[in-house]
Amino acid sequence: MPSASFYWDAFRQCFFLPAPTLTEQNLPDQTGRVFIVTGGYAGVGKELAKILYQKNGTVYLAGRSKDKGDAAIVAIKEAHPTTDGRLEFLHVDLADLASIKESVATFMKKEQRLDVLTNNAGVMTPPAGSKSEQGHELQMGTNVLGPVLFTRLLTPLLEKTAASSTPGSVRVTWAASLATAAAPTGGVEFDPQSGNPKVHKAQTSNYAQSKASNVLLAYEYQRRHGSSGIVSNSWNPGNLKSELQRHMSVPEATITGLIVHDTRYGAYTELFAGWSADAAKAENLNKYIGPWGRFVALRDDIKTFEQSSKLWDWCERETKSFE
Repeated sequence: MPSASFYWDAFRQCFFLPAPTLTEQNLPDQTGRVFIVTGGYAGVGKELAKILYQKNGTVYLAGRSKDKGDAAIVAIKEAHPTTDGRLEFLHVDLADLASIKESVATFMKKEQRLDVLTNNAGVMTPPAGSKSEQGHELQMGTNVLGPVLFTRLLTPLLEKTAASSTPGSVRVTWAASLATAAAPTGGVEFDPQSGNPKVHKAQTSNYAQSKASNVLLAYEYQRRHGSSGIVSNSWNPGNLKSELQRHMSVPEATITGLIVHDTRYGAYTELFAGWSADAAKAENLNKYIGPWGRFVALRDDIKTFEQSSKLWDWCERETKSFE
């Protein structure tokens, strides 16, 4: 049973939020650094890409739609005409594991480094029965398996970059959510027969499970790759207006509309996770990040490395043939 302090902290992630601590106003120059933001052409991802581009970074907007990617690039460039940054579209379909290796190969042909991978893209409460190309429940496929494979294939380049960079500056960050509060015990419920994460009847439960999974994956990636100099963390971006809400019912959307904020605030949360010095300090590794860039409480039962290892092993089994 979550503690009273957890519920109080969850309330504070929705109301009376403090001002962001890292924004485009105080982010240092990003010249020479290379970033990937999945879902970088819409919503929070686009807002993050704007900030990094105007600070002279090279930003890859990764996603399925080239048309949306190209349109976002034009809009961002028009808004910031004087920067020395660079924007690129990178095709990646996280719901199709068979497509991801080619996406990584395309990136590798163009770049010799990768400083921060922001696993921002995701899907939320799609119609019941929706599945990925490989037949997984769509939210686990898109929000979990796709990012794991994408990250694993990019890890050699992240490690190479970390070896010649300022300690703590190379990072992988993972999109969680306040919905982790509704995840099953341990974050993920495994079917005792198949060993796979259980597919729940309610899509909201499947979404919560996928977001808690990203917290566990952030822990496990830090455990496995932290010694190479990469920092891995997860974050709740905050309650935001975004395309994720396109599958909500009218009552759900109405209630949500009362507590959502502009997407640029979510970008500040992501910016803190991927770029703030505080998020790389040894005492803050494996801490959960909330809006708009601060450390917040998480349910104690989601913090277990036994569960994170079990989930990572399942992800490896499901994605290994696509490496």
